[in-house]
Amino acid sequence: MAERIEAIKVSLNQTLNDKDKPWKKALDLAEEKTGVPRLYLFAGVAGFFTLYLMFGAAAQLLCNLIAVAYPAYVSLKALETSTKDDDTKWLTYWVLYAIFSVFEFFTGYLPVIIPFYYLWKCILFVWCQYPADNNGSTVIYHRVVRPYFLKHQNTADEAMDKLADKAKELVGEVLKKSK
Repeated sequence: MAERIEAIKVSLNQTLNDKDKPWKKALDLAEEKTGVPRLYLFAGVAGFFTLYLMFGAAAQLLCNLIAVAYPAYVSLKALETSTKDDDTKWLTYWVLYAIFSVFEFFTGYLPVIIPFYYLWKCILFVWCQYPADNNGSTVIYHRVVRPYFLKHQNTADEAMDKLADKAKELVGEVLKKSK
């Protein structure tokens, strides 16, 4: 167990010191001004956010900012690269985010019945954003979403085609009446 914790600390320290990450400059400055190692600064901020997500008045807002702000930033950066891998990674994240958002809309009572709901939701999305090949987005997509999608893809395509035909028909009728 101690070896696993040490491996996590090493990995986290590497990520916090990665010169390509947007938080590098802020952590350099904070570490320089306070004299506190960035790993401890990160742990303090993570602890504060954890407590706020458990008891804060705007926990939903904070959770949604965490689930959207960084992924939006790195998605924009991914669009500007010539490789496809980063595009696929973040598109997978956004598909899961969309599915979860629709699910959450129709089950609006979840924050009421699940203790510390926004903390759990935030942990889920941080896992989905985690900068590793086998992060939450990849695992959930390949084990849950993809098999379900492939099983029902033809039915969904037919429904979308029918919906598109109805929309064209409706627009045609509206245009005829407006003339």
